[in-house]
Amino acid sequence: MAKKKAKKKAIRKLKPCPFCLDPTLEIDYKNYELLRKFVNDRGKIIAKRNSGVCAKHQRRLAREIKRARFLGLIPYIVYTYR
Repeated sequence: MAKKKAKKKAIRKLKPCPFCLDPTLEIDYKNYELLRKFVNDRGKIIAKRNSGVCAKHQRRLAREIKRARFLGLIPYIVYTYR
């Protein structure tokens, strides 16, 4: 029998965390313009593998997005009509 060739896995270059690169960026529920960059068009929080945020900042980001939602600064869901 012929041996199967091992598939090479593609190595992805990870995006650097924008909050680690720029310490002046503050994750705060009042800064809803910044928080909207990490929420998709349906209102869901974007995963850290897609947004490039480290685990520490992803936890803080999720907490602040939930606070902003509770106060009505960011909608929980976005209604789309067909």
